[in-house]
Amino acid sequence: MKKAFYTLLFLTFTMTSFGQTDTDSRLHEDDNKSNNMREFDPAFAHTVYFWLANPDSKEDREAFEKSLQKFLDNSGYAKTSFIGVPPRASREVVDGSFTYSLIVSFESAEAQQNYQDEAPHKLFIEESSKLWTKVIVYDSKGVN
Repeated sequence: MKKAFYTLLFLTFTMTSFGQTDTDSRLHEDDNKSNNMREFDPAFAHTVYFWLANPDSKEDREAFEKSLQKFLDNSGYAKTSFIGVPPRASREVVDGSFTYSLIVSFESAEAQQNYQDEAPHKLFIEESSKLWTKVIVYDSKGVN
């Protein structure tokens, strides 16, 4: 009886595990289909930190995120992008004072300049600049 119980338990666990793996892989496939993200280009990285005027305002955050995502979805130059918020700082050297961060990669400094001048970027600034009080930008070229 014990042997049958353990066999049934093992089979249930095994079949459940296979089902989860299959489901997880389908979820990742769906994510990849809907995500236009391309490979990170180490040639040029554009990192921007935003401090919203009203960081606790749900409406301001939603408006900012919507405008930023619309801009990135319509950019002809951004190769990859990452929108982030500060995690709980675990060390004193971590600056978590910003509201949002944005990291975008480009194939070149020229592509990044074209991104600055494109209509979706200008629309984002027009729509969202009233929401922030401070912006800091760090641009980096790859060492290789």
